Amino acid sequence: MREFGLIGYPLSHSFSEKYFANKFEREGIKETIYSAHPLENINQFADLLKANPELIGLNVTIPYKEQIIPLLDELEPKAKEIGAVNTIKIEGGKLIGYNTDYFGFKDSLVKFIGPNPIPEKALILGTGGASKAVEHVLKDLEVEYQFVSRKGSETTITYEELNQGSTLNGHCLIINSTPLGTHPNVEELPNLPYEQLTTNHFLFDLVYNPLVTAFMQKGIDAKCWVKNGLEMLHGQAEKAWEIWNQ
Repeated sequence: MREFGLIGYPLSHSFSEKYFANKFEREGIKETIYSAHPLENINQFADLLKANPELIGLNVTIPYKEQIIPLLDELEPKAKEIGAVNTIKIEGGKLIGYNTDYFGFKDSLVKFIGPNPIPEKALILGTGGASKAVEHVLKDLEVEYQFVSRKGSETTITYEELNQGSTLNGHCLIINSTPLGTHPNVEELPNLPYEQLTTNHFLFDLVYNPLVTAFMQKGIDAKCWVKNGLEMLHGQAEKAWEIWNQ
């Protein structure tokens, strides 16, 4: 039996287990399972590996995409450059970290923008592990970006600062890389001056459960372009599967 899985906490919102179960059935992949392993603390990771010696690969989600790195033996160059890992390949007793969020997000974003000119400036909401893949995609697409978070820094403005200005007017691509709005807390959304949204704005929410988040609904109300993270989830999952089976 080949075993794969997902680590993070909590995992009740995740579609990954269902996605792979459907994939295995659809493609006739036998003797293979994919299971969710909620870890309340990253220190439980070693015990998980001991208890599941048949594991071949793992996906990593919030909040461990950065915390997992010191526990790995190697990092694939792209993951090292990004500074976050969402896929682990277990090979020859070694744990090798990859970032497939990059590929999933890039492909989905390009499809989202479609024939429209790609916005010159973007806001990245949140500074966690997922935001790092988003940042590197925007770099490669030559989109200028600004981080927004609850705490400011040299490279990050706060939501309070954002609400005091007219920053949304000049940043037509807004990407929510936070878990705000994820089931079951579906009423939550980033603290933005939504009244500044126009029909020229593109709102991309990495959250995919629910399929229409409160953040996206604000965009819909303002007649913006909106997209959730489901296609990105599928894209990164397929890239992970490719890596695990190389």
